[in-house]
Amino acid sequence: MEVPATSAEDLLADPLRARLFGVLGELRRPATTQELAARVERHPNTVRIQLRRLADAGLLERHVTRQQRGRPRDEWAIARDARPAGRPPEGYLHLSRWLTRAAAATGDLTAIEHAGREIGRELAPEASVRGTAAAMQDALAALGFAPRHEEVTPGRLRFTLTNCPYREAVRQNQAVVCRLHRGITTGLLERIDRGARLGDFVAKDPYAAGCLVELEGLASAG
Repeated sequence: MEVPATSAEDLLADPLRARLFGVLGELRRPATTQELAARVERHPNTVRIQLRRLADAGLLERHVTRQQRGRPRDEWAIARDARPAGRPPEGYLHLSRWLTRAAAATGDLTAIEHAGREIGRELAPEASVRGTAAAMQDALAALGFAPRHEEVTPGRLRFTLTNCPYREAVRQNQAVVCRLHRGITTGLLERIDRGARLGDFVAKDPYAAGCLVELEGLASAG
């Protein structure tokens, strides 16, 4: 997900808040206040204040993780319904780079999906103690898809993607962009949960959104 151009009234007009939002988008997983502070080279107390403001505005989600020792710690992630600058998320800069790479693979859809799988594996976050569903939720949210998930049957999970960050590109060539996205999703899953597999992948109108992604073979889909 990209940090869009903002007006002076937007929260992300502040350079530190924009940087924090951007870092979480790059990580595609939750991060602690301390990790984020180290990445932006600011004091944790300063960073914590800005993270709370972003969470209050609906751009971030706060997860409280209990420790074996000491106080619980906060972890922050891109909110699934985040609307930076008040607009549905977009990802054109990333997409243009990925499409250029995929097209170099000869241009046929099978090769493009294969290139997408390699990209997905590179994009995959580190393993999450919160499980496959949470890790995929975090990764898809960070990419701008505004995902919602539900358990269909034991071991089978369905994600509904309520935003298409590539909608303008899809309008130009849906077959290529959606095949690339399918490959990226497969690659993400291969790194997040080697025992799981991609089931249905149903593309919808990019402006109406609602693409369906089903994962199978999960030890626990919840």
